[in-house]
Amino acid sequence: MRYRIVHETEYSCSEAVSVGHNEARLKPRPTGRQTLLDHFLSIFPEPSIRSETFDYFGNPIVRFSFNQGYRKLAVTAVSEIEIADFAPTTGPTPGSGPSWEELRLAILRRLRPADLTASEFVFESPRCRVTAEFADYARQSFATGRPAIEAATELMGRIHRDFQFDPTATTVTTPVEQVFRQRRGVCQDFAHLFLSLLRSLGLSARYVSGYLRTLPPPGKPRLVGADASHAWISLWCGGALGWIDFDPTTNLLPGRGADHITIAWGRDYGDIAPLKGVFIGGGQCGMSVGVDVSEVDDKQTQNPSGS
Repeated sequence: MRYRIVHETEYSCSEAVSVGHNEARLKPRPTGRQTLLDHFLSIFPEPSIRSETFDYFGNPIVRFSFNQGYRKLAVTAVSEIEIADFAPTTGPTPGSGPSWEELRLAILRRLRPADLTASEFVFESPRCRVTAEFADYARQSFATGRPAIEAATELMGRIHRDFQFDPTATTVTTPVEQVFRQRRGVCQDFAHLFLSLLRSLGLSARYVSGYLRTLPPPGKPRLVGADASHAWISLWCGGALGWIDFDPTTNLLPGRGADHITIAWGRDYGDIAPLKGVFIGGGQCGMSVGVDVSEVDDKQTQNPSGS
């Protein structure tokens, strides 16, 4: 499956921004099933300084700064990726793999380099909490000796049933404890909650940002620009299986389909926000975001940037 993703962000300010420093994480990173075919990032006005590098977690980032005034800032990322077909006979099944206690013990011992690397995702982070209340809720699915993938799949299903998707219930700063109490939120909230539940059991899990291909209702046209960024989580399942993705918003295992497109991963949203920065001036500022995820054929893959 091949996709073309256009992610447009525009900031409009009532007064000029005199100085600004920004980071963009909009370039899809390669994974075992995902290949980046092309990528183009447009920034207008042209930054005074621009550089490309990788962050601590290996995500590609673009840093750009302005030393001149502007009232509008437009950032457009155009990416083309290919996702390989999933082979059911080679992928993990819910009842396979080590028990969750085995994974927790391996993380505690950190004897293997892979477990040592994974262990940094077992602790609290600014948007995820480790509490006894979260552990109690998660433990209903994590019975003694149960395979971790099976238990996590059931927990994902419980979150999907117990929590209602409501874009008006939270903001980007809503604490995960409030999401747990009110049982409402969006994909970012459910990912943070899932991470908090798993980490409260001593398991290692990371936040994944990306996109989800959406299909219009039957008989309705596809609306260009109506897609959105998406978030899910990835659970460390040991050296043989590695990281397995779980999406509590859709109740799906992203690795079993071709609809999830990975951009970056980190401890939580704060590590991998698509755009973030600081600036001086600007007065009252507003932001608009448009995302379009579309399938492409071989003829359309020649040059997605149009350059």
